[in-house]
Amino acid sequence: MPLPGVRRYHHNVPVRASKRIVRKTVRWIAVLCAALYLFAIGELILLRWIEPPTTMVQVQRRVEAFVRRQPYHKRYEFVSLEDISANLHHAVVAAEDDRFYEHHGIDWKAVQQILDQDFEQGRLGRGGSTITQQLVKNLFFTTSRNILRKAVEFTLAPVAELLLSKQRILELYLNVVEWGPGVYGAEAASETWYGVSARRLNRDQAARLAALLPAPRRRRPQRMDAYSRAILRRMTQHGW
Repeated sequence: MPLPGVRRYHHNVPVRASKRIVRKTVRWIAVLCAALYLFAIGELILLRWIEPPTTMVQVQRRVEAFVRRQPYHKRYEFVSLEDISANLHHAVVAAEDDRFYEHHGIDWKAVQQILDQDFEQGRLGRGGSTITQQLVKNLFFTTSRNILRKAVEFTLAPVAELLLSKQRILELYLNVVEWGPGVYGAEAASETWYGVSARRLNRDQAARLAALLPAPRRRRPQRMDAYSRAILRRMTQHGW
């Protein structure tokens, strides 16, 4: 029996405190996710008419250069889809998202294939993102890989498809995607690698630029012989 005036110590007090912390943390994460969704949806609506002045990936690269005390020169010029060679439209779709015009943001056939392969090989988390998913990532996230980013990207892609036309999605993607250190968009890529405007790219040049996209900071067009030939074959199969 406890002495008068002495408070009993409850061993479950630390447990209750931990639960409160967990609940608060979950609430804050939910609030942040909701805020991100609202911001992203608002920006996607605006992108029906305006050009994005920058993207999160572009901000990431500038910050990385600042932290490493390296020089950073950004080359980025937004042009209309009509001012980008159809060769590049076709090469990028053939290389990055073969069923771009058939799905609604998520290529479920590709997802199933990747999951089956990953299960057989005992690993998870490989690529397979559609052009729409990659656009969402470039606009709102960094290139760092984590499950939360992938989940939000996965759920925002169908929203982007509802708010934007296929042609607008492709136009935005071709203009913001990274094509080398500090090089963003088809116009900057064409001028940087070939000294021509994006409108004048031929089939071989377009295929070589498309071949850079999985690793644009390491690859060079002149080294993409085998992959660019594969892309050209896919373009021919599509009748392009």
